[in-house]
Amino acid sequence: MNVKTILFTALAAMSASLSSAQTLEKMNWFNEPEQWNINAGELTMRVTPKSDYWRISHYGFTVDDAPFYYAEYGGEFEAKVKISGDYRTRFDQAGMMIRIDHENYIKTGIEFVDGKYNLSTVVTHRTSDWSVIALPRPVDCIWIKAVRRLDAVEIFYSFDDKEYVMMRNAWLEANHPVKIGMFAASPDGEGFNAKFSGFSVKHLPDAVRTKWLKQNSAQ
Repeated sequence: MNVKTILFTALAAMSASLSSAQTLEKMNWFNEPEQWNINAGELTMRVTPKSDYWRISHYGFTVDDAPFYYAEYGGEFEAKVKISGDYRTRFDQAGMMIRIDHENYIKTGIEFVDGKYNLSTVVTHRTSDWSVIALPRPVDCIWIKAVRRLDAVEIFYSFDDKEYVMMRNAWLEANHPVKIGMFAASPDGEGFNAKFSGFSVKHLPDAVRTKWLKQNSAQ
């Protein structure tokens, strides 16, 4: 095989890999905001005023109307995204959401409450719960990573995309396709600018199948 043939084969393989990769342009909107843009792998949006995701508990209302930009995946995966926003009003929030339907979803990221930045996770299975970790000072951005294995999702945060700390382990029905992507909400406010970059979803081999194959490998 000559050098020209080798180069052509390598370029063809690279082209095929790029064309089959998940890109922001191939994703879908749920509750598309009036203003948004994709440029150089970065999604920016003007968050819809008076929008949120919540079901029933504590507050007594259900809302399902905030912007969510997603792709659909089955099986187990690791997802990651970098998040920033000019949060202004109580409960302004931006982050990652993993969603089966309107009664089953996880949203996690930054939430602005009483003038402070909080790492926030809402887990909803018919009714919503809410957990927060208050940050001592504002941050320009955070990275969120979610790892789905079997019937659980482990959620991590990082300030530098190097050291990740787990903030929640939440149940999610196994072997059910999910929508995963970037969301933002402004329940009390008139909206704000949110920015997302580096969004990726990496397939993980199914844990149960991998164990079975190991136990039943050919001798």
